[in-house]
Amino acid sequence: MALDQPGQTAPLLAAAQDLRAATRLWRLVWALAWMDIRLRYRGSWLGPFWLSLSTAITIAALGALYPLLLGLPARDYVPYLATSLVLWNALVQLVADAAVAFAEQARVIHALPLPVSVHAARALLRNVLAAAHQAAILLPVFLLYGIAPDFGGALAGLLVWIVNGFFLVLALGALSARFRDIPPIAASVMQLAFFVTPVIWRAEQLGPHAAWLHANPLHAMLSILRAPLLGQAVASAHWQAAAMVTASTVLAGTAIFAATRARLAFWV
Repeated sequence: MALDQPGQTAPLLAAAQDLRAATRLWRLVWALAWMDIRLRYRGSWLGPFWLSLSTAITIAALGALYPLLLGLPARDYVPYLATSLVLWNALVQLVADAAVAFAEQARVIHALPLPVSVHAARALLRNVLAAAHQAAILLPVFLLYGIAPDFGGALAGLLVWIVNGFFLVLALGALSARFRDIPPIAASVMQLAFFVTPVIWRAEQLGPHAAWLHANPLHAMLSILRAPLLGQAVASAHWQAAAMVTASTVLAGTAIFAATRARLAFWV
């Protein structure tokens, strides 16, 4: 995708100015994200806790069955399963929202001269708030099984997730505004990825075949946050892979946003 002419630096400078302007509007981003949460669950008795209840039921059902199928102790498997499902649900919802981040704000983009990246930050923060509700169900699981999270390590993993999430929204949202086939494709990819990523099964169960998981970037991204939440150390290979994923996401997100920002109003 070629950058706008004249020159290749003009779109990058414009994108950088857009991002700087969005940071100054952080109060607006917070208000819009909170409004999205309230509108999404308007008229619902439990609100966003419906998602937590659904996840809790899934954890209880799979936690009773899968230790028997996989031959794993429940005290080891259930906290792993609970943490994996909460993180995976957050990731899937983020990808789904990223694919429509700009398209669903078409009226606002046409009507108000806001920095375009405000809508990306809004989608990201909305998902962070929603994920926080789901994460609440981990507390009773950790108390029941005596898990002591490493909050410092978890915070580091969360920051990496947030950086990746923001630039993912910039890239996927811009591409989806131009190519409307991307949202269903992204949903299908995430559905397939669920089965080939250690979420309800563990990487150790592959034995010598676990090496192929290095080709799955989602494995490393899950591991850098899941391991500290379970009170475990993150393997250095996972941090290295996560760093490579982050660099790729930042570069791709910046390039795609810079190349498409000026055209988004016409595409949506």
